[in-house]
Amino acid sequence: QVQLVESGGGLVQAGGSLRLSCAASGRALSNFAMGWFRQAPGKEREFVSAINWSADLTSYADSMKGRFTISRDNAKNTVYLQMNSLKPEDTAVYYCAAKQGYSGSYYLEYDYWGQGTQVTVSS
Repeated sequence: QVQLVESGGGLVQAGGSLRLSCAASGRALSNFAMGWFRQAPGKEREFVSAINWSADLTSYADSMKGRFTISRDNAKNTVYLQMNSLKPEDTAVYYCAAKQGYSGSYYLEYDYWGQGTQVTVSS
């Protein structure tokens, strides 16, 4: 069992930056591929980014490429999402998730989820 706790969300103006963290407990994070997803009110959960266990393979949704960066520190059991040039349409609850095997972009592939952290971008 893996417990995931996100932090770092908040209110930021358009063009600003936030860094989200996802701290894991229960099992070593190095056993898992990790993903970030987001969900805005009335919308489906959306893929943001993913990283494999060794951090040498990352992927991003098209709208996040060049603005968001995913990284991980297995020694600290933590995954990060650096978000730059934020836009009002980035407003959502952001979730981190863990899965064994290869990283993926489909949320149903993931076995463990955090409770989410709210990101609000004002115009």
